[in-house]
Amino acid sequence: MKREYRHLFGPVPSRRLGRSLGIDLTPFKTCTLDCIFCQLGHTTHKTLNRKEYVPVADVEAELEAWIKDGGKADYITLSGSGEPTLHDRFGDILQFIRDQTTIPTALLSNGTLFWRPEVREAAKRANLVKLSLSAWDQTSFDHINRPHPDLKFQQIMDGYRAFRNEFQGKLWIEVFLVWGSNTVPRDLEKIAALAEAMGPDEIHLNTAVRPPAEEYAFAMPRRKMEELTELFRPVATVIAEFSSDKSSDAAANEDTILAMLKRRPCTAQQISEVFGMHLNEVSKYIGKLLRNGKIGRHDRDGESYYAAGEAGRN
Repeated sequence: MKREYRHLFGPVPSRRLGRSLGIDLTPFKTCTLDCIFCQLGHTTHKTLNRKEYVPVADVEAELEAWIKDGGKADYITLSGSGEPTLHDRFGDILQFIRDQTTIPTALLSNGTLFWRPEVREAAKRANLVKLSLSAWDQTSFDHINRPHPDLKFQQIMDGYRAFRNEFQGKLWIEVFLVWGSNTVPRDLEKIAALAEAMGPDEIHLNTAVRPPAEEYAFAMPRRKMEELTELFRPVATVIAEFSSDKSSDAAANEDTILAMLKRRPCTAQQISEVFGMHLNEVSKYIGKLLRNGKIGRHDRDGESYYAAGEAGRN
């Protein structure tokens, strides 16, 4: 019988990390930002308050059980439905993983708290850290990322550079491109210069191939993204998942979700609850079904609903 976990999800296939076991350390959409492109929708709790949002003992017990059950993954990743560095003991969990298994760890963070020395110190326990960069000054940061009012763009950039100087592991920078918002060449050159100054091992370009928080957060065409890779140093890689996963498991999940949406419109949260999938997984399948024209989206009472065929068209 498959064990049920509250804080672990996957392993899920990841273009960057292979098969990744996710760990969710915050309640849904507890974040420092409310990005216009977020695949999980609007932030419901925007905060800078760091605390033990989920009990460390519970997370460690689930990890111990997963390892004992013979769990296998290419990475164990702190990510999920909010900003993992808001959990004030995320470093303890990274250390626990290092002590219990040889599987490498990844921290996927928006980077907004890296100006705090204690956050940088905890993050150094990861083997790989991915930080986000989608703006070039405070005005663009406010528009694209809609931060907590106490966050300052320059302070965050200073934190990034300090972390690079302290961190011996792999550092990746993800640049999320929103067509018309941060894709003008002169603005991209500024983002590229900031990224290069951090000395990352890799730079990844992403865009809104999954349903974004705002419908005006348009995806950038793959061809245009490929043309931009040479702007960056090191040369960037396009990691947006434009093509569908052809695995049998993915096809089965898409078919199952589509069958339910043929019966009634649902939100991503409702799909997540029915199938016991993490919202990150649900958003992946919804994005593919939308791109293939099999479902549509309409907004009602502040919620996005998805439905099959004509029932889903706006």
